[in-house]
Formats: sequence, C-alpha cells, structure tokens
Amino acid sequence: MANLLERLPSGSRIGVIRLRSLGDCVLTTPALALLKAYRPDLRIGVVVEDRFGAVFEDSPQVNDILPPSARALAKWKPQMALNFHGGSRSMWLTATSGAQIKAGFAHHAYSFLYTDKIPRAQEILGDARRVHTAEHLASAMFWMGVPRTEIPRAQLAAARALQAGAYAVIHPFASTPHKTWPAERFRAVAEHLRDKAGLMPIFLAGPDDDPSAFASFRVIRNAPLGEVKSLMAGAQLFIGNDSGPAHIAAAFGVPVVVLFGPSDPVNWAPWRTEGHVLTTSEAIGCIAVEEVIAAAEALRVRA
Repeated sequence: MANLLERLPSGSRIGVIRLRSLGDCVLTTPALALLKAYRPDLRIGVVVEDRFGAVFEDSPQVNDILPPSARALAKWKPQMALNFHGGSRSMWLTATSGAQIKAGFAHHAYSFLYTDKIPRAQEILGDARRVHTAEHLASAMFWMGVPRTEIPRAQLAAARALQAGAYAVIHPFASTPHKTWPAERFRAVAEHLRDKAGLMPIFLAGPDDDPSAFASFRVIRNAPLGEVKSLMAGAQLFIGNDSGPAHIAAAFGVPVVVLFGPSDPVNWAPWRTEGHVLTTSEAIGCIAVEEVIAAAEALRVRA
C-alpha cells in the first residue's frame, strides 16, 4: 500500500495544525524541514494561534501561516490535514478542513476522525526508549514516507540582530512556580556574567511577568516574538528555566544552560545545541548558584 506522501500529487497542500505553544511550535520545525526537503513541491500551511505565528515567519519550509479558523483552513483547500496538536479544537479543525486525508497520532482522543492514524514514535523508530518531542514529531514524517535520516535542529528565521556587543539572554520566568528558579539567584548569575565573563545580561520578560527584581539590569518586556528571535540569534549564551525561549535559543545554536528542577528533560530539553541541563529530584530551588555558574563556565563563552 502506498504511503501518504506517495498518495499526494505534486503541488498538494498540507495543512499542519499546531495551535500552540511556543516550545511546541519551535520543535515542529525539524519535522517540517524533513518534509520540505523530501517533497519541495508540497505547499505547507501551518495553522497556529496568532501569538505564535512569528515562529514560522520567513521559514523556507512554510508557505502559509493560517489562523485557527475552520473557515480559513477549508478555504485554503488542503489535500491533507495533519493534526500535530490533538486537542478538541484541533480535532474540529481537522474534521472540517475538507481534506481527503486527515492524519494524526493514533493516541489522540477522537482519533476515529482520522483517515490515517500515525503510530507512536517508538513503533516508527523501532526503539522502546522515551523520545524527545522533536523526535516524536519527526517520526510522523518517516511514517508518512520521508526516508529515515538524522533529525535536524529546529529552524527559525530572524532579522538582523538588534543588540550589538557580547550579551547573554536570561529568562527567569516559567509557566508555573515549581519550574521557576529564585529571582535572587538569577541576579547573582547575571552579576557573574557581567563582572567575570564580560557578557551584558539581558533579561527577557513576558506581559504577565514581574521583572522588578531585575531592575538593575536591562530588561526587555513583552517584545514581539520576531524581536525575541532576533535578540536570541545574536546572543552568546542563554540561561533560563524550562520554557519556550530556551527552544528559540537552541534553534539558533546558542549555548544554553536550562534549569529543569524535578521535571523531566527527556521530552523537552533544548534540541541539538551545546548546553547543560540542570535537574534535581527535589524543588528547583535546590539547584545552587554555583552549579549554574559552573555550567556556564564549562561552555567557555566569553565576550
């Protein structure tokens, strides 16, 4: 039986449904790169929430960025809808897409809506180990018909760097308190980078973050995602909690130090960049300042 890609005529449209969030979107790009390299004739549209659309802007793998609207996707007329999200909203988008081929992972709830169910990555890769999110998504491409090959780094496009000189980006925030290292320790690390490594610390904050603890340093708050990409692309080092900006840094090959605390980095560690992941079986606050500084020093990053 022909695989999915063999069933798609030249110039077919694939609507990839990847609604959110930041890290998930970034880690979708290796899979898209594999697909586009093998079938450059395909037109790839990514269905994504507006706030994360900039992840895919100017990407050579993505032809169109589509809003998460059933009408917009159906109007785009995909031959295939590929659901990489799996939630109820994405299922609705898949079902109403008008695509002849509706594919997604078999373990998704309501996967009966799919015409083609993608097995788990372990079955596709023939490996029982737990896999990284980038491997999980890329395995779908291998199942669809892309020849097995090395999974590349995440790929983002950025405009010219906005910041001159040698600097380190520090992201001291996270989605939950148990993933957030204490602010005073980030300040101590920033002081070390400034005084000992010659790197200007730049703190990155979102619209709901309180950056007042870092007022003595430069803080960039609520910057558009395109500007965050440009800032990260020019950085010499990234230090931060387990969160989306760490994956942006990794996509640009920036050396990273990422603090995971008790959460498991197997699925979500920065993908294919030089770096150190610091973990603890206890609360994230058990990671010492000295450990983070030592990890940064081991990367040999200097101004």
